[in-house]
Amino acid sequence: MPEMRFHLRWPDGSTSVCYSPSLVIGDYLRPGAAYPLAEFVGLARTALQAASARVRAKYGFACSRALRQLDEIERRAAGFAGAADAEVAVLAFDQDIPAPTPPPP
Repeated sequence: MPEMRFHLRWPDGSTSVCYSPSLVIGDYLRPGAAYPLAEFVGLARTALQAASARVRAKYGFACSRALRQLDEIERRAAGFAGAADAEVAVLAFDQDIPAPTPPPP
């Protein structure tokens, strides 16, 4: 399953690299866009839960790494909750596409 890393800039100017086990994150967030804090958290929550559900559908279990990433995003965002104009910018996506499995000899 292809993985995606998405680079963020938080309201204080710090950056972080986040993980998604699926490319579905691109259905919710766009590189170069800035989102109001609450909107970003909602979009990230929806996207990471959808990504975890894709893992469950394929492998039979949820993606704990995606759910931990969501928890980290929510905790980080909580620190900026008092700032009325706080935005999170999506800087870039990095995509890891698994190499195709060669056919057996």
